[in-house]
Amino acid sequence: MKPTSLILAGAFGAATLLSAAEKLTLTVARDDAGARPGEVVNVPWSEIGPRLSGLVFDQVDVRDAAGALVPSQVTAFRHVHKGPQVYDELIFQHDFAAGEKSAGFSVEKRAHPRAPLPSRVAARYVPERFDDFAWENDRMAHRAYGPGLELPSATKDQMTSSGIDFWSKRVDYLVVDGWYHKGHDGLHTDTGEGLDMYDVGTYRGLGGTGIWDGQELHVSRNYHAWKIFANGPIHADFELDYEPWDAGNVWETGNGVMVSEAKRVTVDAGSNLDSYASTFLFRPARGSDGELTVAIGLTRHAKKAKVSVSHDEATRRISLWEEFKDPVDGNLGTAVLLDPGATFAGFAETANDVLILARVKTGETLRYYAGGGWDKAGQFKTAPEWEAYLADFAARRRSPLHVTVTATP
Repeated sequence: MKPTSLILAGAFGAATLLSAAEKLTLTVARDDAGARPGEVVNVPWSEIGPRLSGLVFDQVDVRDAAGALVPSQVTAFRHVHKGPQVYDELIFQHDFAAGEKSAGFSVEKRAHPRAPLPSRVAARYVPERFDDFAWENDRMAHRAYGPGLELPSATKDQMTSSGIDFWSKRVDYLVVDGWYHKGHDGLHTDTGEGLDMYDVGTYRGLGGTGIWDGQELHVSRNYHAWKIFANGPIHADFELDYEPWDAGNVWETGNGVMVSEAKRVTVDAGSNLDSYASTFLFRPARGSDGELTVAIGLTRHAKKAKVSVSHDEATRRISLWEEFKDPVDGNLGTAVLLDPGATFAGFAETANDVLILARVKTGETLRYYAGGGWDKAGQFKTAPEWEAYLADFAARRRSPLHVTVTATP
């Protein structure tokens, strides 16, 4: 029988029923020609599972054209208590060399479950530190503040902030668990792995959101609920929920609006920018255009560092390069980029935050990318190197991959 193929534009497409096969061939192609290290390939499980008879999620091997095993991951975003589990995606990565337009892979069944691969990403709830939620990959680490930090029991640490914190790490292994055991003072000391030198306070930090009324930023309290959908070895996926907050009088025809946010974050190995998908719910005022202006921010540390600010309307991004006065802290690049599908609405600033703006309707998901690069980690030594990385990242988002699935029954 002749092989059958399915082309998935941007790694997604409608399912086509095919006969079961013993092996699948994936061809991953692209339109651009520059180097794309660590490119993430997402293939819907609906295009994999039905084609390999009896396939089990932990008995899947992905191999490159030379036959070498490629680290991969199968996601299951929903737990099924009774009945067959439902899986969502097969995920792996490939380093496209400059000029390499396509790459071939095979997907095969294993006879037995595969031993867990060393993880390059992690996300977890941290009850031992006032309900923090922390996540990291092999390049950077972050945390968001939970409800425990708002309680009187947090004593002098008590704080309300929906900003995103950043931990500067100089190693490619996971450090979050170990660093929480260091305690406050230990976190702020670099013993060879890096340190927590980023001051977010009540500001936006690195990618925190709020509602912009044209003059003032209105922000939520700490996250109040969390869910983890995937957690390694190469991809983590979780959600933080923020209860409704007062966004002020954002419409001329209204007396204010209450807004809630569900912030879904995906973390991929090898990337200095995480992917965010924030969904905002609110009741539009009668007579308004039904939209709100969301602000995504970067905190600048003008008292501690020499700060260079960059706005790029063409790629719809903001970025900072901060040269800290304390040599222990080094230099730090941070950035927020809007997804090509977002409705860009300009730039703004507060006393401490640089903001990029986007318009949303209720229930609409705003997609953006946020992250940072520390010079002592070795990836970016100068501001031009950081800006070049961001320009390349934006170009890659505008040129999605094309995946062809071929099965031979």
